[in-house]
Amino acid sequence: MGPVWIAAVIGLLALNYWIGQQATEGPSRVRIPYSPVFLQKVNEGKVAEITSKGTTIQGTFTAKERYQGSAPTNRFETEIPAFADTKALSQLLESKRVVVNAVPLDTGTPWWEGVLIGFGPTLLLLGLLFLLIRRAGNMQNALGSFGRSRAVRYQPGGGRVTFADVAGIDEAKAELSEIVDFLRNPEKYRRLGGRIPHGVLLAGAPGTGKTLLARAVAGEANVPFFSMAASEFVEAIVGVGASRVRDLFEQAKAAAPSIVFIDELDAIGRSRASGISGFGGSDEREQTLNQILTEMDGFDPSTNVIVVAATNRVDVLDEALTRPGRFDRRVIVQPPDRNGREAILKVHTRHVPLAPDVNLGRIAAATPGMVGADLANLVNEAALLAARRGHEKVEMADFTDAMERIVLGAERKVMMTAEDRRRTAYHEAGHAIVGMMTEGADPVRKISIIPRGLALGVTFSAPEGDRYNYEYRELVARINVALGGRAAEEIVFGQPTTGAESDIQQLTEIARHMVGRWGMSEAVGPLAVIPRDGAGPLLPGAAEVSEHTQELVDAEVRRIVESAHVEVVSLLRANRHRLDALTQALLDRETLDEDEAYEVAGVSRNGHGRANGHLRAVARSTADVRQSQR
Repeated sequence: MGPVWIAAVIGLLALNYWIGQQATEGPSRVRIPYSPVFLQKVNEGKVAEITSKGTTIQGTFTAKERYQGSAPTNRFETEIPAFADTKALSQLLESKRVVVNAVPLDTGTPWWEGVLIGFGPTLLLLGLLFLLIRRAGNMQNALGSFGRSRAVRYQPGGGRVTFADVAGIDEAKAELSEIVDFLRNPEKYRRLGGRIPHGVLLAGAPGTGKTLLARAVAGEANVPFFSMAASEFVEAIVGVGASRVRDLFEQAKAAAPSIVFIDELDAIGRSRASGISGFGGSDEREQTLNQILTEMDGFDPSTNVIVVAATNRVDVLDEALTRPGRFDRRVIVQPPDRNGREAILKVHTRHVPLAPDVNLGRIAAATPGMVGADLANLVNEAALLAARRGHEKVEMADFTDAMERIVLGAERKVMMTAEDRRRTAYHEAGHAIVGMMTEGADPVRKISIIPRGLALGVTFSAPEGDRYNYEYRELVARINVALGGRAAEEIVFGQPTTGAESDIQQLTEIARHMVGRWGMSEAVGPLAVIPRDGAGPLLPGAAEVSEHTQELVDAEVRRIVESAHVEVVSLLRANRHRLDALTQALLDRETLDEDEAYEVAGVSRNGHGRANGHLRAVARSTADVRQSQR
């Protein structure tokens, strides 16, 4: 409610209060005793008229009088005692020519004031409620909106999304083409006894285009599309989520053929066996999940409503969701390969003016691990950078600098001491030398001691192409590279600093996964001893593995890391001259690209091959996040 409405409400309340005060109080009168004051005034001829009702007398004096310190007034009132001689009083009044009125007592309240006093507050309250309801929409919305579905409905129209707007995930599009064909020609399948899946589950990493793909299915079929995030179903009030599910499916069935899209399904679809979330299974999340299962089971073959859901975590979903008859078709949306990334870049640059030197193939090759959302962000950052530089078209240099900004972070102006700068240079040079000389490590693409984001320096490594698997030696190489910065500080300065925090976190995670998930430890064997998220034991405090096994895992992780540390320290001591040369080059130039780094260190590529482009994005970089508050 705006300031004008607030002022109006306050004004109405003040007016109602003033009128009520004036009406209820009436004109002021002085109260006098019946005897001797009233009778004496009558005998003296000072009473002009009276009005009587019952034993109450109100009247006026011929002139203003004072009584016991009251203000001068000609209006008075008194009470006739029950034992008084009213006949003698009547004769006295007639003899003194006092006007006697046979009308009701003067209450001082006109009829319209009585109505206002009686109904004013109620009318004012109703008026306020009316204004509030109008602002909320109507009474039904104000009182019943909790149970209404908040799904956004996208109608077929000129702005629809089709498969032409989706690139790089051809396998997923091919699987969904059957859904599109069913929505267009349902009788083609029904006459042969076929039944389209009730639900389609899109699974994949964040940013791979699951939501875009679902909208494209609706656009291709030219049907209404109801979109809602799973978390929007859940409220603090138990039962609201289930009510919203019912309302959503009622809307979808009324608009059939249609598509219901539920994003982030794992928000309500997590396994009910992973823990106790409520006594008797009656908590809000479980009720919402049960209602979704009920609605999908209630579909008959003639219901042209398809439920499409997206999730990043298929492994934590309840089994009841993925069984046949519900989400019985699963489409895996994988990160795009090189050709897929190039196709995605072509889609996102359709309306971007590109300079002749822009090579989308080179950009695609330089971005392994990036998904559709990352590439869209890259194009947008390059366009913004070109606009800031005053370019007429987006140039290749704009894409290169935008890629550095996204992957490495924006440059920061930090006043570093000469000692901190030297320590940072040795730290990054240690990462680089180990990466250059360790078999199985990714080639070093760039080294910099320019502060970016939270990092004071960055050593950037990336593989030649897309990677889908890692060997044991390659994982150990990643651990070695992560230890390179800390080992270099120990060799040169005699003690480490807090700058290796992110390196330690990364190498610890790799080592624990090697032992606990990937079966790369002879002592533990091919066993999965680290529980998956959402798949823990039923009872709180219970463990999936024994305490002895946990101790064994910790010991194996320590063995792998300590063995790698000894190897890295030995390698850097044997190549101290390369470490010093690379550090001095960083202090002089601050940033070294791939060719410069290998040339300064005096290391050959050893089959690594030459980099394709000025900078390659990293699937898992060895960026050194160094806190500036050291």
